[in-house]
Amino acid sequence: MANTKSAKKMIRVSARKRTRNKPIRSATKTFVSKAEKLIHQKDIEGASKAVLEAVSTLDRAASKGNIHRNNAARRKSRLTKKLNAALATKQ
Repeated sequence: MANTKSAKKMIRVSARKRTRNKPIRSATKTFVSKAEKLIHQKDIEGASKAVLEAVSTLDRAASKGNIHRNNAARRKSRLTKKLNAALATKQ
């Protein structure tokens, strides 16, 4: 347990930040998983829209500092690679 005044304040600050950041992180996970699910189901039109939505939420989370920008870039890259592979197999 925190002993100093500054440590107690940091506990309060981190709790506020956690409650602010949790919905954003959850939304990114939700949109990415929806996009991956649609890609797996071979619903290309729905998947492409879902990937755009997921990329948008990842960019938003990265700009707010919720996730690291390289983490967002890696996840976007993997998602678009899966979408492109699904498009290639369809043709």
